[in-house]
Amino acid sequence: MARKRRAAEMNNADEAEDDHHSPAAEETKPTAEDLNEVNDNSSVSSQESTAEPQPEPYRKKLKEGEPGTLTGRPLRLYADGIFDLFHFGHAKALQQCKNAYPNTYLLVGCCSDEITHKLKGRTVMTDKERYESLRHCRWVDEVVEDAPWVLSDDFLEKHDIDYVCHDALPYSDTSGEASEGDVYARIKAMGKFLETRRTDGISTSDLIIRIIAEYDTFIRRNLQRGYSGKDMNVPFIKEKSIKFDMAVDKVRNDVDGFVHKWMNKADEMQHNFLELFSKEGRLRTSFRKRRKIIKERLSERMSEMAREGLC
Repeated sequence: MARKRRAAEMNNADEAEDDHHSPAAEETKPTAEDLNEVNDNSSVSSQESTAEPQPEPYRKKLKEGEPGTLTGRPLRLYADGIFDLFHFGHAKALQQCKNAYPNTYLLVGCCSDEITHKLKGRTVMTDKERYESLRHCRWVDEVVEDAPWVLSDDFLEKHDIDYVCHDALPYSDTSGEASEGDVYARIKAMGKFLETRRTDGISTSDLIIRIIAEYDTFIRRNLQRGYSGKDMNVPFIKEKSIKFDMAVDKVRNDVDGFVHKWMNKADEMQHNFLELFSKEGRLRTSFRKRRKIIKERLSERMSEMAREGLC
């Protein structure tokens, strides 16, 4: 009986091993839809567990040796924009891209003046200045000059781009190249979009509005530093008006300084007068001392005369 039992256990083990190696039991490779569904579920669970979740709509967990891991090739990430008046909001967005995976190579595309002025509007900085600003950001590995407004398959293939990074808000396409109306709609559909978060309270438009709101102040500031109205494209009347205000302010400040000086002098004179003529002042104190000395000397003299019998 024991021999039959051992034989039956061996047969069961062989069947289990065959089932384990059968094609049906082999692990199936997940499709892009499965990855998106898993990532959506993981994103929901992470939002429930943390107050400020990192947006990861298309991010998947990497296995050792895959691109993006320390033992694999760097993941090539691409972020694009105008980057006018480069500020810390831009830098923080690029930091999110660079730190998205352990091993990344960040390419940053910057649009030229020609396409930007045509499709978005005038910039403060030239394209060359914007390129150089990006090159001096610690998170940027490579700057792609004259970047396209809408990314094509040829562009993605040319630069071997794995993911495109940007915030999730739809970015309207003023060029008309993107049929969906969102510049990144096709990238999102391809599963190559990596979401970043915007930094509240800072933007290029905010900085420009801040300068416009203090228009006269900044004109005066630059006039004081030797710039002319022509340098700043300020109308002649406006320049003269501000210069007149500057002259009035100078006279007012000079008068205020003169008055303040004489008020200090008056306070000093009053203090000296009181110190000299008050009850405990130097003059009356000196008189009292002299009177006391005279009285003492007269008293001594009278005493001497009394002793001599002259009184």
